[in-house]
Amino acid sequence: MSEKSTLTAELKKYFGFDNFKGTQEEIIQNVLDGKDTFVLMPTGGGKSLCYQFPSLLMKGTAIVISPLIALMKNQVDAMRNFSEEDGIAHFLNSSLSKLAVEQVKADILNKKTKLLYVAPESLTKGEYIEFLRHVKISFYAIDEAHCISEWGHDFRPEYRRIRPIVNEIGTAPIIALTATATPKVQHDIQKNLGMLNATVFKSSFNRSNLYYEVRPKTKEIDKEIVKYIRSQNGKSGIIYCLSRKRVEELTETLQVNGISALPYHAGLDSSLRSENQDKFLMEKVETIVATIAFGMGIDKPDVRYVIHYDMPKSLEGYYQETGRGGRDGGEGRCIAFYTHKDLDKLRKFMQGKPVAEQEIGNQLLSETQAYAESAICRRKLLLHYFGEEYNNDNCESCDNCMKPHKNTDGQEYLLLVFDTILAVKEKFKAEHIVDILKGNKTADVKSYLHDELEIFAALAAEDDSLLHAVIRQALIAGYLTKDIENYGLLRLTPEGKAYIKDPKPFLIVKDNEFDDEEDDAIVRANASGSCAADDELFSILKDLRKKLSKKLQVPPFVIFQDPSLEAMATSYPITMEELQNIPGVGAGKAKRYGEEFLKVIKEHVKEKDIIRPEDLRVRTVANKSKLKVSIIQAIDRKIALDDIAVSKGLDMNELLDEIEAVVYSGTKINIDYFLDEIMDADRIDDIFNYFSTAETDKISAALQELGEDDYSEAEVRLVRIKFLSEIAN
Repeated sequence: MSEKSTLTAELKKYFGFDNFKGTQEEIIQNVLDGKDTFVLMPTGGGKSLCYQFPSLLMKGTAIVISPLIALMKNQVDAMRNFSEEDGIAHFLNSSLSKLAVEQVKADILNKKTKLLYVAPESLTKGEYIEFLRHVKISFYAIDEAHCISEWGHDFRPEYRRIRPIVNEIGTAPIIALTATATPKVQHDIQKNLGMLNATVFKSSFNRSNLYYEVRPKTKEIDKEIVKYIRSQNGKSGIIYCLSRKRVEELTETLQVNGISALPYHAGLDSSLRSENQDKFLMEKVETIVATIAFGMGIDKPDVRYVIHYDMPKSLEGYYQETGRGGRDGGEGRCIAFYTHKDLDKLRKFMQGKPVAEQEIGNQLLSETQAYAESAICRRKLLLHYFGEEYNNDNCESCDNCMKPHKNTDGQEYLLLVFDTILAVKEKFKAEHIVDILKGNKTADVKSYLHDELEIFAALAAEDDSLLHAVIRQALIAGYLTKDIENYGLLRLTPEGKAYIKDPKPFLIVKDNEFDDEEDDAIVRANASGSCAADDELFSILKDLRKKLSKKLQVPPFVIFQDPSLEAMATSYPITMEELQNIPGVGAGKAKRYGEEFLKVIKEHVKEKDIIRPEDLRVRTVANKSKLKVSIIQAIDRKIALDDIAVSKGLDMNELLDEIEAVVYSGTKINIDYFLDEIMDADRIDDIFNYFSTAETDKISAALQELGEDDYSEAEVRLVRIKFLSEIAN
């Protein structure tokens, strides 16, 4: 039997697989031959098998250095499932008791253990180093090896101490594995681990089944996400946020909108984190909202969407996180929400860090910004970043390719960019080149006297984004290269120098525009309209309100205000739950008056064959709700309203706005204790009696009838609150 067929037979015996994936067999053979091995394989490619399988065939114990305790546990459990002997795989980390550690050591000394997972922090402990020096090590596997590099997306200083510890324990072949590494990060890994002569296995980064999209991040983002998840019919998904607070808030928003979601972040108790992760893996919950702490080594094949609520700090991080989608080769939609403000915040967080760290961080953020704003094929951009070229003009699986932008000839711009780079001796980054061409007299431009160059301000009339697009697309075309060792200095390639001598049309695509203020303005405009979409239904609802008003002998506004009827005539609620999502309609009002309104709306929808909006107003759990709850609690404790206003940082009018919103939505409150302190009983009765017979609840109409000189606006508002609470609720 040939060696190749022997390996395949062993694969079937141990793991039940009939064939290897991609370059797995060549990698495994390289490890078995005792050679240092570097594996660059995208998420879902089967990296784990590359060290698990050879460990079973070699003498001794393989040490796997891994950064996450949860990941170790999952992989140890998986290995034990393939074997009759539990001792075949173990992990050593801070979660183990002293007794458990002794059992691990015993199994290793008895040659039962083929795989030992160790956290890099644990590997530095003197007792473990001393113990492992007396153990036959088959090889060392460094998982998530990008953690070694400061240019990687998850740099961990303790990873840089691995090589000296390996030397102390005893040298053996090394296999380093990562899912994401630029050429710079790859070199860092090999250099730091002392394996520059390693055999390199580099799989394609192209995940053809993934769809990439970047959307503008507006104030409506929560609503957009809820709407999207509802459209996914129970599919599994991950939403990444940069902060723990955002994870908690978004999870709560999803839950109150009937979406099965759980949070995952480092601030949660470790047992709860594990429980939430297991529920996601076992499909007891559809959506995980997480920080980047979630996902390393999570082997769930059918994640159908990966949403980035915030843009990540690097393209490597983005690529690895999106790589958790569609690992089975099926659908995987990757949607990122982008706004300049998020990256500005991340840049501010870096202030105060060492200059070199700031330079690296800013460079990585610039690459993220370029990806988000670029209008060219996102797949082409991503693959270029990882040193791989994508030659198709249209990937047909990203937003930019699905809605291609118009091409413009950028030959003139490109030649001016080249002239500027050469004029400054190829010693500056893209931002500096753009500043010169734009005529921006920044401190750097002036200190290097670059404002005196003949080319200074040659493209003053053009947008910064256009010039950045030219530079970015020249990099992809191979005319420019970025010296990553020196924080992104631009240099011309031989092809770029040849282009200067023989220029030809250079088609470019202008960047996408993400105008935060404009986005906010659109949201405000959409939110501010108060007219009904269906005038006929609005008229029917007003007639019903009038009929109920006479029957119940209460003013029409006591039942529902006009804005609530307008919202009903726009959203067409047909269930009690949907009705409670209408502004100004709480559970109390919905229960008291809702049935008749719902009946009328249902009949109208059926008769007119109306297709209702997919997404009604999304229920929120915003801080405003918490504020209202705290105000109600303070009123229940009979705290004076002016004292409540001071404690909440509100003026009296703002406090009354909040209280009115509470009573208009159907909640009953009692402010008699405060009214009795500040107003005579007769004045209260006069205003109360006015509202009992009024056609409208408008304050201006009340003051006109009662006399503006005799009654203040505040008095009228306070008694109106009392009236609505007692009569309407």
